Amino acid sequence: MDLHQLRCFVTAADELHFGRAAQRLQMLPSALGRHIKLLEEELGAQLFLRTTRSVSLSDDGAILLQQARALLAQADAIEQGFRNRPHQAGARKFRIGAIDSAAAGLMPQLLQDLSRAHPEIGVQLHEDKTIRLLPKILSGALDLAFVRPPERADSRLAFQNLFAESAVVAVGQKHRLAQRKSLRLADIADEPLIVPDRRSRPHSHDLTVKLFHGAGLAPRIAQVADEKQTIVNLVAAGLGAAITPRWTARMKVAGVRFIPLKEAGAGRLPLAASWLKGSRDATRDAILALVSARLEVYARDA
Repeated sequence: MDLHQLRCFVTAADELHFGRAAQRLQMLPSALGRHIKLLEEELGAQLFLRTTRSVSLSDDGAILLQQARALLAQADAIEQGFRNRPHQAGARKFRIGAIDSAAAGLMPQLLQDLSRAHPEIGVQLHEDKTIRLLPKILSGALDLAFVRPPERADSRLAFQNLFAESAVVAVGQKHRLAQRKSLRLADIADEPLIVPDRRSRPHSHDLTVKLFHGAGLAPRIAQVADEKQTIVNLVAAGLGAAITPRWTARMKVAGVRFIPLKEAGAGRLPLAASWLKGSRDATRDAILALVSARLEVYARDA
């Protein structure tokens, strides 16, 4: 049990609505749900009573809520006390950047592992596109970033390739293919497609185009959008299908199904860690060592 899990629980108990609680915590509802589930498993108690229409606290949840509030208040007081000490004036959190799919898939797992292995490390997470994250490393605004490795990288940047995310097909819940367990490109050859803007998301854009060209097909691009969330919302509106990284499914947009893409030689999206070449940072090295040690687990869900 860690403080972050308790904060998730208290916020969810205050709101009695996981969507609103996740919004307050600036995290995905699915990530909040995982933290609550882990806390319930660790305590061996059901904390919430859930129905299709409502969420309420269980008896155990009501007991924990009172104790959690007191514990968090004490933790906040301790933290504030140290922050106010003169020698802490220059202290800062380690700044990590992540593309959207990594923020949804990798970071919840990594931050949980990090809190257990190195509770002394505080992290500030920044979600953005690769083209915006890499300049922030060069400027010193970020210490580490999880990005798509560019074709022509700045020589001042170091990269460590991690793994590649598999592709899924996003279709509307009422789409004729929505009940399929897997899809091939031929199944969506005549479908209007929604793809990312290549200027901001070259890897994701090229994934769709190269997959179709490799299969001897021409993609029917109906709409170009900049943000992954926008693409998925357009799919929900019935405007087309989209090929996205598997971790996009964790966005849990209503009205969308994510179906595995089964294709010989199906493309995958690479994920890499990047930092300023030649720089020394013990915290960064500890995080990279943890990523390397847990890489097989992280890649399993990608």
